[in-house]
Amino acid sequence: MTARPVVAVLDYGSGNVHSAVKALVAAGADARLTADRREVLEADGLLVPGVGAFQAVADALRARRGDELIDRRLAGGRPVLGICVGMQIMFEHGVERGVDTEGLGEWPGTVTELDAPVLPHMGWNTVRAPEGSRLFAGIEQERFYFVHSYAAQHWTLETQRPFPEPRLTWCDYGRPFLAAVENGPLSATQFHPEKSGAAGIRLLSNWIGTLGAQ
Repeated sequence: MTARPVVAVLDYGSGNVHSAVKALVAAGADARLTADRREVLEADGLLVPGVGAFQAVADALRARRGDELIDRRLAGGRPVLGICVGMQIMFEHGVERGVDTEGLGEWPGTVTELDAPVLPHMGWNTVRAPEGSRLFAGIEQERFYFVHSYAAQHWTLETQRPFPEPRLTWCDYGRPFLAAVENGPLSATQFHPEKSGAAGIRLLSNWIGTLGAQ
């Protein structure tokens, strides 16, 4: 029997960790909620959850030195998946209620409030996945569950050969915003796969299937 890939779920005080662990197990992973440095670095994959305010998530991550662990994994080509605010903090900055907070800076850009008549954006929505997406393989037409008022609404990272172009998935709510990014070992979704039913489990399974293949 083939061993399940080990996925560490970074335990730094975020609120949706247990549902994320359960979803990863359902998707085929050996999921472990942990803040242990060695476990986080050696796992086949790392999931970074995130709910609440950008500043609170960034501060909590840094307090547990999670920013260093994420950076070390990515420097070594080790897969990381961010979810919701766990996606947002991968950008350089987040501006919420006039407060500009420094993110992890893995991607350039600033997370800002959605330009929509009703906030938060809460509920099910379709996305526009690019051709060749591994995360959305077989679920391109499905809906996913969102709950957020802020997002990255522009993509400014310039890539040069031999590095492949990132695969960007967009969603529309008021104006377009980034629903997911696949960029080498770093992937992220603005929506919650663990709250998105069978489609979310399939997306996590697709990601788990890439572990070791970076």
